[in-house]
Amino acid sequence: MTLRELHGVIQVALGWEGIYLFQFTLRAKRFGSRELAARSPDVPLSELRLCVGTRFRYEYDLNGPWEHEVRLESRHEADAQRSYPMWLDGDGSCPPEDCGGVNGFSARREASITQEARHDFAVLAGFIDQLALKRSTGTSSTLRRSTTFRRLWSALRGAKGGRASHSPATTSTFG
Repeated sequence: MTLRELHGVIQVALGWEGIYLFQFTLRAKRFGSRELAARSPDVPLSELRLCVGTRFRYEYDLNGPWEHEVRLESRHEADAQRSYPMWLDGDGSCPPEDCGGVNGFSARREASITQEARHDFAVLAGFIDQLALKRSTGTSSTLRRSTTFRRLWSALRGAKGGRASHSPATTSTFG
């Protein structure tokens, strides 16, 4: 696999289309889009002599920008019975490709939270404060019987997978 192919894997994993410039920075050398006067990304990963634990930077949409740390966690022999690349683990949701980088994504996410959701989160935070302050065993059972608490809990569980529950941080592991 080359750095260019790794760029393609990252693009597919994030659901992006690869329409912007990219570069990898490894040991003070840049590899990426030729418009950036970087070295060719067509170098095989094996030639880079990466050790387990090696970290390097992947940047995409340099006007956005998106910066990702890539870390080699382990090496595995390829299994002829499997298709590669393979998704092993992840957390959070990927932002849309053309949303203005981290700041634009955060602003869009913040704008998508309705006033009613803000109120529900504030009420839930008040309940959590009550639990922390009272520290009594009866508080939690009384709280669970509360109509307001049940309504908020249902709303939050229903929002799981919706925009309000997504984290801007994404952790991914590829095999």
